[in-house]
Amino acid sequence: MTESFWKAAQSLISVTEKHPFLTSMVDGTLPEANFRYYVVQDALYLTDFAACLRLLSRHPAAASSAATRLSQLADGAEHDETELHKSFFTKWDIDAAGAKQMPRTLLYTSYMLRVVATRCYEEGLAVLLPCFWVYMHVGKCMLKLREELGDSVKRVPQYDAWIDMYAGDEFEKEVRDYIAIVDEVMMTASEDTKKKMEEHFLMSCKLEHMFWDQAQDLLDWPVIE
Repeated sequence: MTESFWKAAQSLISVTEKHPFLTSMVDGTLPEANFRYYVVQDALYLTDFAACLRLLSRHPAAASSAATRLSQLADGAEHDETELHKSFFTKWDIDAAGAKQMPRTLLYTSYMLRVVATRCYEEGLAVLLPCFWVYMHVGKCMLKLREELGDSVKRVPQYDAWIDMYAGDEFEKEVRDYIAIVDEVMMTASEDTKKKMEEHFLMSCKLEHMFWDQAQDLLDWPVIE
Protein backbone atom coordinates (compact mmCIF):
# COMPACT_ATOMS: atom_id res chain seq x y z
CA MET A 1 0.00 0.00 0.00
CA THR A 2 2.39 2.71 1.23
CA GLU A 3 5.00 1.35 -1.18
CA SER A 4 3.12 3.27 -3.88
CA PHE A 5 3.94 6.50 -2.04
CA TRP A 6 7.60 5.56 -1.81
CA LYS A 7 7.72 4.76 -5.51
CA ALA A 8 6.12 8.12 -6.33
CA ALA A 9 8.79 9.88 -4.28
CA GLN A 10 11.70 7.71 -5.41
CA SER A 11 13.46 10.34 -7.53
CA LEU A 12 13.32 12.88 -4.69
CA ILE A 13 14.46 10.34 -2.08
CA SER A 14 17.36 9.31 -4.31
CA VAL A 15 18.58 12.91 -4.23
CA THR A 16 17.95 13.30 -0.50
CA GLU A 17 20.01 10.24 0.40
CA LYS A 18 23.01 12.01 -1.16
CA HIS A 19 22.34 15.36 0.53
CA PRO A 20 25.66 17.10 1.29
CA PHE A 21 24.62 17.79 4.88
CA LEU A 22 24.23 14.04 5.45
CA THR A 23 27.23 12.80 3.50
CA SER A 24 29.54 15.43 5.00
CA MET A 25 28.38 14.33 8.44
CA VAL A 26 29.62 10.84 7.61
CA ASP A 27 32.89 11.85 5.96
CA GLY A 28 33.67 14.19 8.85
CA THR A 29 33.70 17.44 6.90
CA LEU A 30 30.43 18.88 8.24
CA PRO A 31 31.17 21.91 10.43
CA GLU A 32 29.91 21.43 13.97
CA ALA A 33 28.11 24.79 13.75
CA ASN A 34 25.83 23.37 11.06
CA PHE A 35 25.06 20.28 13.10
CA ARG A 36 24.34 22.37 16.22
CA TYR A 37 21.95 24.51 14.17
CA TYR A 38 20.27 21.35 12.87
CA VAL A 39 19.93 19.79 16.32
CA VAL A 40 18.21 22.87 17.76
CA GLN A 41 15.81 23.10 14.82
CA ASP A 42 15.11 19.39 14.97
CA ALA A 43 14.31 19.61 18.67
CA LEU A 44 11.78 22.36 17.92
CA TYR A 45 10.35 20.29 15.07
CA LEU A 46 9.99 17.18 17.25
CA THR A 47 7.86 19.07 19.76
CA ASP A 48 5.27 19.72 17.07
CA PHE A 49 5.71 16.27 15.53
CA ALA A 50 4.92 14.63 18.88
CA ALA A 51 1.89 16.89 19.26
CA CYS A 52 0.64 15.70 15.86
CA LEU A 53 1.05 12.06 16.87
CA ARG A 54 -0.95 12.73 20.04
CA LEU A 55 -3.71 14.39 18.05
CA LEU A 56 -3.90 11.37 15.77
CA SER A 57 -3.94 8.99 18.74
CA ARG A 58 -7.08 10.75 20.00
CA HIS A 59 -8.79 10.88 16.63
CA PRO A 60 -12.23 9.21 16.59
CA ALA A 61 -11.26 7.24 13.48
CA ALA A 62 -8.21 5.66 15.13
CA ALA A 63 -8.59 1.99 16.03
CA SER A 64 -7.80 1.28 19.67
CA SER A 65 -4.58 -0.58 18.87
CA ALA A 66 -3.44 2.21 16.54
CA ALA A 67 -4.32 4.87 19.10
CA THR A 68 -2.20 3.12 21.70
CA ARG A 69 0.78 2.76 19.36
CA LEU A 70 0.52 6.37 18.17
CA SER A 71 0.58 7.53 21.78
CA GLN A 72 3.67 5.41 22.38
CA LEU A 73 5.33 6.86 19.28
CA ALA A 74 4.57 10.35 20.55
CA ASP A 75 6.31 9.40 23.79
CA GLY A 76 9.26 8.16 21.75
CA ALA A 77 9.51 11.42 19.83
CA GLU A 78 9.35 13.38 23.07
CA HIS A 79 11.74 11.22 25.07
CA ASP A 80 14.01 8.92 23.06
CA GLU A 81 14.88 11.30 20.24
CA THR A 82 14.85 14.32 22.54
CA GLU A 83 17.26 12.54 24.89
CA LEU A 84 19.68 12.23 21.98
CA HIS A 85 19.38 15.96 21.38
CA LYS A 86 19.85 16.70 25.08
CA SER A 87 23.10 14.75 25.04
CA PHE A 88 24.25 17.01 22.22
CA PHE A 89 23.10 20.10 24.10
CA THR A 90 25.08 19.02 27.16
CA LYS A 91 28.20 18.41 25.12
CA TRP A 92 28.06 21.83 23.47
CA ASP A 93 26.47 23.72 26.40
CA ILE A 94 23.50 24.83 24.29
CA ASP A 95 19.73 24.27 24.39
CA ALA A 96 16.58 25.02 22.44
CA ALA A 97 15.08 27.25 25.15
CA GLY A 98 14.24 30.59 23.62
CA ALA A 99 15.19 29.37 20.14
CA LYS A 100 12.81 30.12 17.31
CA GLN A 101 11.80 27.96 14.41
CA MET A 102 13.68 29.02 11.30
CA PRO A 103 11.78 29.52 8.02
CA ARG A 104 11.72 25.95 6.78
CA THR A 105 11.15 24.47 10.21
CA LEU A 106 8.09 26.67 10.56
CA LEU A 107 6.98 25.82 7.03
CA TYR A 108 7.19 22.10 7.75
CA THR A 109 5.58 22.13 11.20
CA SER A 110 2.81 24.49 10.10
CA TYR A 111 2.01 22.23 7.15
CA MET A 112 1.84 19.02 9.15
CA LEU A 113 -0.12 20.63 12.00
CA ARG A 114 -2.65 22.03 9.54
CA VAL A 115 -3.13 18.68 7.82
CA VAL A 116 -3.44 16.74 11.08
CA ALA A 117 -5.83 19.29 12.61
CA THR A 118 -8.08 19.99 9.62
CA ARG A 119 -7.96 17.00 7.30
CA CYS A 120 -9.11 13.40 7.76
CA TYR A 121 -7.31 10.84 9.91
CA GLU A 122 -5.81 9.07 6.88
CA GLU A 123 -4.29 12.27 5.51
CA GLY A 124 -2.92 13.12 8.94
CA LEU A 125 -1.13 9.79 9.09
CA ALA A 126 0.32 10.27 5.61
CA VAL A 127 1.78 13.72 6.26
CA LEU A 128 3.87 12.36 9.17
CA LEU A 129 5.05 9.22 7.39
CA PRO A 130 8.18 10.68 5.69
CA CYS A 131 9.62 11.80 9.02
CA PHE A 132 9.71 8.16 10.03
CA TRP A 133 10.46 6.47 6.74
CA VAL A 134 12.91 8.92 5.16
CA TYR A 135 14.92 9.17 8.39
CA MET A 136 15.22 5.40 8.61
CA HIS A 137 16.24 5.21 4.97
CA VAL A 138 18.91 7.91 5.11
CA GLY A 139 20.10 6.58 8.46
CA LYS A 140 20.79 3.21 6.84
CA CYS A 141 22.38 4.91 3.81
CA MET A 142 24.70 6.87 6.10
CA LEU A 143 25.53 3.71 8.05
CA LYS A 144 26.50 1.99 4.79
CA LEU A 145 28.67 4.95 3.80
CA ARG A 146 30.31 4.94 7.23
CA GLU A 147 31.13 1.27 6.86
CA GLU A 148 32.56 1.87 3.39
CA LEU A 149 34.77 4.69 4.67
CA GLY A 150 35.92 2.63 7.62
CA ASP A 151 38.75 4.18 9.62
CA SER A 152 39.82 6.45 6.78
CA VAL A 153 37.99 9.46 8.26
CA LYS A 154 37.45 10.98 11.68
CA ARG A 155 34.16 12.52 12.77
CA VAL A 156 32.83 13.92 16.02
CA PRO A 157 31.04 11.35 18.20
CA GLN A 158 27.69 13.16 17.89
CA TYR A 159 27.55 12.36 14.18
CA ASP A 160 28.02 8.67 14.91
CA ALA A 161 25.34 8.80 17.61
CA TRP A 162 22.89 10.28 15.09
CA ILE A 163 23.67 7.55 12.54
CA ASP A 164 23.42 4.80 15.16
CA MET A 165 19.98 5.97 16.29
CA TYR A 166 18.30 6.34 12.92
CA ALA A 167 19.93 3.25 11.42
CA GLY A 168 19.18 1.21 14.52
CA ASP A 169 16.79 -1.67 15.06
CA GLU A 170 14.69 0.15 17.66
CA PHE A 171 13.92 3.04 15.34
CA GLU A 172 13.21 0.63 12.47
CA LYS A 173 10.64 -1.11 14.66
CA GLU A 174 8.88 2.22 15.25
CA VAL A 175 8.92 2.97 11.53
CA ARG A 176 7.56 -0.45 10.57
CA ASP A 177 4.79 -0.12 13.13
CA TYR A 178 3.82 3.29 11.79
CA ILE A 179 3.86 2.05 8.19
CA ALA A 180 1.57 -0.81 9.25
CA ILE A 181 -0.91 1.68 10.72
CA VAL A 182 -0.95 3.65 7.47
CA ASP A 183 -1.25 0.49 5.37
CA GLU A 184 -4.25 -0.60 7.42
CA VAL A 185 -6.22 2.60 6.85
CA MET A 186 -5.36 2.55 3.16
CA MET A 187 -7.24 -0.73 2.80
CA THR A 188 -10.56 1.07 3.26
CA ALA A 189 -9.63 4.57 2.07
CA SER A 190 -11.30 5.98 -1.02
CA GLU A 191 -9.25 6.62 -4.16
CA ASP A 192 -9.61 10.37 -3.60
CA THR A 193 -8.29 10.03 -0.05
CA LYS A 194 -5.37 7.91 -1.25
CA LYS A 195 -4.54 10.59 -3.79
CA LYS A 196 -4.54 13.25 -1.06
CA MET A 197 -2.41 11.03 1.15
CA GLU A 198 0.16 10.66 -1.61
CA GLU A 199 0.21 14.44 -2.14
CA HIS A 200 0.94 14.97 1.56
CA PHE A 201 3.60 12.26 1.54
CA LEU A 202 5.36 13.88 -1.41
CA MET A 203 5.19 17.34 0.12
CA SER A 204 6.64 16.13 3.41
CA CYS A 205 9.45 14.39 1.50
CA LYS A 206 10.25 17.73 -0.12
CA LEU A 207 10.13 19.47 3.25
CA GLU A 208 12.50 16.88 4.73
CA HIS A 209 15.00 17.68 1.98
CA MET A 210 14.52 21.41 2.49
CA PHE A 211 15.08 20.96 6.24
CA TRP A 212 18.58 19.65 5.55
CA ASP A 213 19.12 22.41 2.97
CA GLN A 214 18.32 24.88 5.72
CA ALA A 215 20.94 23.39 8.04
CA GLN A 216 23.49 23.25 5.24
CA ASP A 217 22.98 26.95 4.53
CA LEU A 218 22.44 28.06 8.18
CA LEU A 219 19.29 29.80 6.96
CA ASP A 220 17.99 32.64 9.11
CA TRP A 221 15.02 34.95 8.94
CA PRO A 222 15.64 38.00 6.72
CA VAL A 223 15.99 41.39 8.31
CA ILE A 224 13.15 43.48 6.94
CA GLU A 225 13.40 47.16 7.72
